[in-house]
Amino acid sequence: MNALLLFASTFILVFALGLQSMLANNKHYVGAFLNSFVIGIAQLGALQVIKAQTLTDYAAYVVGGPIAIVCSMFVFNRFIRRK
Repeated sequence: MNALLLFASTFILVFALGLQSMLANNKHYVGAFLNSFVIGIAQLGALQVIKAQTLTDYAAYVVGGPIAIVCSMFVFNRFIRRK
């Protein structure tokens, strides 16, 4: 369960940070403003969850980031940029 929480916390944080970068670079002011709240909440959540004890925990935390950045790029290109 701890590994799942670690994966989720890093996934949400990196997803939001990647999306923030694309929103800011493409001058989506409202989206960037609203997404900043998600980043703040995700950072607080990640700080609460980081209690890695096993190799699986560490792996889950590290793997969440690369998957999240690719997902945020897909979501931005598929749903936001087209508007």
